[in-house]
Amino acid sequence: MRLISIICGIVISLSCLAAQAAERATWIWYPGDFEIWLSNQLQVQRNERDAHFMPFWRLYGHQPLIHFTRRVNLDAPEEITVDAEGTYATVIDGQFVQGDQRHIVVPAGKHLISVQVHNAAAPPSIYVQGKTIHSDAAWTVAAAPNRPPEDANAVLAGSWNFDAADRPPSRFKLATQEVSAASIERGRRSMLVDFGQETIGFVKLKNLKGSGKVSFYYGESKEEALSPDKSETLDHFTVDGHNGDFVSNRSRALRYVNIQLAEGMSADDVSLLYEYLPLTRRGTFKSSDDELNKIWDVSIRTLELNTRAFFLDGIKRDHWVWSGDAVQTYLMNYYSFFDGDTVKRTTRALRGADPVDMHVNTILDYSLYWFIGIQDYYQYTGDAAFVKSIYPRMVTLMDFVLGRRNANGMLEGLAGDWVFVDWADMPKDGELSVIQLLFARSLESMAASAEVVNDQRKAAQYRQLASELKAKIMATFWDKEQQVFVHSRVKGQVNKMVTRHPNMFALMFGYLDAAQSEAVKRNALMSGKVPAITTPYMRFYELAALAELGQHDYVTTQIKDYWGGMLRDGATCFWEQYDPKQKGVEHYAMYGKAFGKSLCHAWGASPAYLLGKYYLGVRPTSPGYASYVVEPKLGGLKWIEGKVPTPQGDIAVYASDTRIKVATVGGRGVLRFNSGKTPRSRQGAIRSLGNGAYEMTLEGGKQYEVSYAR
Repeated sequence: MRLISIICGIVISLSCLAAQAAERATWIWYPGDFEIWLSNQLQVQRNERDAHFMPFWRLYGHQPLIHFTRRVNLDAPEEITVDAEGTYATVIDGQFVQGDQRHIVVPAGKHLISVQVHNAAAPPSIYVQGKTIHSDAAWTVAAAPNRPPEDANAVLAGSWNFDAADRPPSRFKLATQEVSAASIERGRRSMLVDFGQETIGFVKLKNLKGSGKVSFYYGESKEEALSPDKSETLDHFTVDGHNGDFVSNRSRALRYVNIQLAEGMSADDVSLLYEYLPLTRRGTFKSSDDELNKIWDVSIRTLELNTRAFFLDGIKRDHWVWSGDAVQTYLMNYYSFFDGDTVKRTTRALRGADPVDMHVNTILDYSLYWFIGIQDYYQYTGDAAFVKSIYPRMVTLMDFVLGRRNANGMLEGLAGDWVFVDWADMPKDGELSVIQLLFARSLESMAASAEVVNDQRKAAQYRQLASELKAKIMATFWDKEQQVFVHSRVKGQVNKMVTRHPNMFALMFGYLDAAQSEAVKRNALMSGKVPAITTPYMRFYELAALAELGQHDYVTTQIKDYWGGMLRDGATCFWEQYDPKQKGVEHYAMYGKAFGKSLCHAWGASPAYLLGKYYLGVRPTSPGYASYVVEPKLGGLKWIEGKVPTPQGDIAVYASDTRIKVATVGGRGVLRFNSGKTPRSRQGAIRSLGNGAYEMTLEGGKQYEVSYAR
C-alpha cells in the first residue's frame, strides 16, 4: 500500500486522512496490538543452549475485541469483500448484516460501516476491499463500543505493509535469501562451515541422507562453534530415513556452524537461508581514510542485521527489545536506512499497554529513554500522526514515573526497579545525577509531544516540571570547585565521585553555558583521572558530546582506535563490549560465560550516527527537515563525502580543505563552515559570522559549491 502522510496543521484530522486514504486495501488493527503481539512471539524465543530464557518484565497482551469503523458516502451501491482474523460481524448504520459476511453490498448514500472482530489468539484485524471502500489508516478503531470517525477521541487504525487478503498479520515472516558457505572443513562425520562474516538465518543441509541425530553448534567465532559444551546456541534434530534437503526450523546468529552427523549419515553441501528485513541503504559515507570507510561499512552491516521486525540489541543472545539500545539504533537508522516503520513498531512494543505498573524493561533509565526516542523520531520525520497516536500512552507512562518521585521531586530506584545506566562499576543507589538529567529531558520530550497534539495544559505542566528539575540538578550536583557534575546524593549526602555520564548528557542536552561546557570537557570528558567508558553503548554519547564541543580530530582518533581495534581483532560486526587489552578468546567472554558476549550488537554501530551527523554535518532544526543545517567537519581527514536521508530525499555532501559541495532536496537549509580565507560561491550569498565562520542559505532541490581555504 502506498502510505500517504498528511499533516494538517499540528493535529492531523480524521477527515483529512479519510479524504486522502490509500488507493488499495491493507490489513488494519488497533494501533499497538500487532506490535505487542509480535514482540511477545519474538521475546519468548530466547534460547540458551537447550533452555528457554523468558523475559523478566511484564508482557502485555492485545485487546481481543475490536470495533473497526468507517463513514462513507457512495454515489452508487458498492460491493465490498471483508476478510478478518477472528470471528466477526459487519454492521451498517447500526444494523447487523445477515447471511454472507464476506461479500456485502453497501447501498448508495451516507453510511456508517462497522466490523466487529474477536480474536484471543492474535490481534483482531480486517481487510476490506471494494471499488472506493478500502481498509486503511483512515479507519477508526475502538476496544469499546463504536465511536464514529469524527469523534475527537477516536483512534486511527494501525497498519504496516500487509497489502494482500491472503497475507494477514498473524502470518508475518521475515524474508529469506539463500547464500553459500565461504568454506567447509569436512571430517568423517562433521562439517565446520564458515559463512565468511556474521549473519543470521536457517542452516540448510543439501541432500541429507540417512537416519539419526543431526547436531548444529553455532558460533559467532570459530572457537565457539568448536566448543559443543560451551557454545551459546545449538540445535539437535533426529531424522529417520531422510533423503533430500534439510532446513533447520530455527533462525540462528552465526558466522560458523559445527555440524555433527550420526554414523552413516551424509550431506552434499551446506548453505544458509539468510533471514532479513528488506531495507534500502540510503545513507552513505566515504573519506580519505580507508579504515574509517571500513568502520562505516561494518557499522551499517551491524545495524542492518539487528533491524528486524523490531530493533534488537543483538542477534545471537537476547532476541529481546531493549529501550536503551533502541533509542540509539533509532538515531543510527536516521543516518542509514531512515526506516520509520521499525522505529514505530519498536516504540509501541516497548511501551506495551495500560495500566502501567513497572518501568520499561523494568529499568528506570529505559523508561526515560523511551520518551526521548519519540521526540527524536518527530524531529527527524515530522510524523505528527504517530505522536498523536502514541501520546495517550506517553501520558500514562509519565504519570507512573511522576508518581515515583521522592520528596525532593527526583527519581531513584525503588523496589522492583533496575537502575542500569551502564555496565560501569559505580554506585547506583540514591539520586543519580545522570538519572535526573534524563528525567528532565524526558519531561521536555513530553512537553514537545503535548504541543504536537495541542494539549497546551499538559505542555505547560511538563515544561514547568522540567524547568524546576533542572534548577534542582544544578543546585545539587554541579560542583563549583571541581567544575563538573558529581555522581549522586544518598540520604541527603552528596557523593562527589566524578563520572563521565552526567557531564556528557548535560552537554548534549544543551543544559550548559559556554564556560561550563569547556569545564566539563576539561575536567570530565577529556580527563585521564575520570574512569574511562568501555562499552560502545556509552561511547555513543561520550563521542557525540565531544563532537558537540568541536573535538572532531579527537573523535576520529577514538573511532579508529576503538572500532578499528575490533576490526583488527577479527570483527565482521561490532561487539557488545571491547577491551583492547584482551587477547584471542578473552574477547568472547562475558557474563561469566566463555562465549557470552554478543559479537553483533546494535549499540556497536555508533559510527553510523557519529559520521553522518557530526562529519557530514546534516541535522534537522525543525520537524521532518522542514529546516536543517549542513555543517561538515573533516576531523583530520583530507576529504569526506556521503548522503544523509530525509523525508524529502537524500542530501549529498562533499567537503575537503578547499571546497564544499551540497545537493539539497526539500526544505530550507543553512550551510555553515569555517575558512581561513574569504569563501566564494556562485549559487548564493555567503554571510560572515565573524572569527572565520560563515553561512549561506540552501534552497530545496539545488546544488551548491563553495570554494575556500582553511
